[in-house]
Amino acid sequence: MQRLQAYKFELRQTEEQARKMRQFAGTCRFVYNKALALQKARHAVGEKHLGYASLCKHLTEWRSSAETPWLKEAHSQITQQALKDLERAYKNFFEKRAAFPRFKKRGQHDRFRFPQAITLDNLNGRIKLPKLGWMRYRKSRDVLGEVSNATVSLRNGKWFVSIQTERTVEHAVAQGAAVGIDVGVARFATLSDGSHIEAVNSFRKHEARLRRYQRRTSRKVKFSNNWKKAQAKVRNLHCRIANIRKDFLHKASAAISKNHALVVVEDLKVRNMSASAAGTIEAPGVNVRAKSGLNKSILDQGWSEFRRQLEYKMAWKSGWLVAVAPQYTSQTCPCCAHTSKENRKTQAKFECVGCGFEENADLVGAINILERGYRLLACGESVQYGRSVKQEPTEATRKSPRSAVGVPAL
Repeated sequence: MQRLQAYKFELRQTEEQARKMRQFAGTCRFVYNKALALQKARHAVGEKHLGYASLCKHLTEWRSSAETPWLKEAHSQITQQALKDLERAYKNFFEKRAAFPRFKKRGQHDRFRFPQAITLDNLNGRIKLPKLGWMRYRKSRDVLGEVSNATVSLRNGKWFVSIQTERTVEHAVAQGAAVGIDVGVARFATLSDGSHIEAVNSFRKHEARLRRYQRRTSRKVKFSNNWKKAQAKVRNLHCRIANIRKDFLHKASAAISKNHALVVVEDLKVRNMSASAAGTIEAPGVNVRAKSGLNKSILDQGWSEFRRQLEYKMAWKSGWLVAVAPQYTSQTCPCCAHTSKENRKTQAKFECVGCGFEENADLVGAINILERGYRLLACGESVQYGRSVKQEPTEATRKSPRSAVGVPAL
């Protein structure tokens, strides 16, 4: 089995190398924006969209132009990769996977990619890149596989290199039983076997400090030295919050993929769930403050990133990840299949008005999610909102709802 994997390290560059990397990042950003402006201008007059090959011809003209002679100082392949990024952005837009491409900004999109001519010294922890020479990096683990490309990026004043490799690994055998996962705000994830993962809430824990730093920044004269120092504190704190969340999600997804052969999750539309409720001036929203707080909590969990990590980690372990419809999973009784919003009068407790079954609401949701995953895999049918056929609850099912839905004992 072929495995693509990326290894990211912090670079330890010289001042001259840092200057060149800033120049290369600016060159790629300029080429991307210029090509995007050209595409927009052609679209405005009704001309055909240019492909990657045609844009490369324009890039050759730009490099030879007297107006932009500095484009020659950067490696030609990194500017070509910028055009490939634009082509991929257009493709994602046409296939309705992303919004329309936007112009890149300095400080937000400082990166460039080398597709070849990369020399890696794995033993000594250094890498050689075209026109940059040898650079050491903070080695935290060995890089496995053959290097296919390397991306250099700037984040919070530090340069990083992401080395993508390709290697052949033995076909893994999935280990563990099936599990359904219900993600939430109070609990990050509740598993159908009864266990749960507590949320780290990195943003909420640092929100007061972040508010204090932002208030100090607003009192400074813009672009002054004190303002830049205050801005640096805000950026550092944002970076720390993101790093804590990323570390937590990697550990949680790795543990789940290692111990379960089948994982069933809800197909959540996080972007729609975290949309603002402010409304417009003509039609203002209701409960705006409460919805804003809920949006913060949802985004603080990182549900989309958690699912993305589960997808590729389950594939590495030869496991299955199944996404099912999320409707009514926490309102359907796993014993009698009675579906009603009255079953969940509070966020934490589930009490069926039909049979009287009581359990934690998140656990009930996880059990229903796993059941829907079983039905989807076994029957190949679309997942329904609740069961179509009711069954009378028994004393055994009231005590153990997993026996009613066919969940194996773990």
